[in-house]
Amino acid sequence: MSLHRPVAPDPYQLLPEVGSFTVTSTDVAEGKRLDDNHAFAGGNTSPQLSWNGFPTETKGFVVTCFDADAPTPSGFWHWVLVGLPATVTELPTGAGTTERLENGAFHIRNDYGTKSYGGAAPPPGDHVHRYYFVVHAIDVEALDIDGDVSPAVVSFNLAFHTLARAIVTPRYQLPADS
Repeated sequence: MSLHRPVAPDPYQLLPEVGSFTVTSTDVAEGKRLDDNHAFAGGNTSPQLSWNGFPTETKGFVVTCFDADAPTPSGFWHWVLVGLPATVTELPTGAGTTERLENGAFHIRNDYGTKSYGGAAPPPGDHVHRYYFVVHAIDVEALDIDGDVSPAVVSFNLAFHTLARAIVTPRYQLPADS
């Protein structure tokens, strides 16, 4: 069985247009290879992220990581962190390891089934996958959800509350003999 298939479109270009701002990282960079320590088998550690330039009316943030290139019709959610206060503008490396952060933010179950960051794990030999690390500036302090919803429910709610997005998209691939 071959996994060769067309590359999926940028999922955020399919959504209604919103503003943008800047996300930077000491761990990941736009279009560059994701380091193995951010992969599932290599350390499973969430990268450092910091952001600025978001709208002044921002009341909170949601951070996600999505692989649109996964061999499923729905992609693959690696990280969904909700409830970040507007005063938080940085996550240190490894922030995705605990279910609830000190500032009250909490993780939604990812597609691995854990309430944490789950690293990149494309099928060996598949094409390069893009990992969309996105900081969503929202117009409410927190989405009206609890920790038992799916990433799709979070995304649906974000469609109505996102003021702007900041995106960095590193890439990752495993050789066929992995």
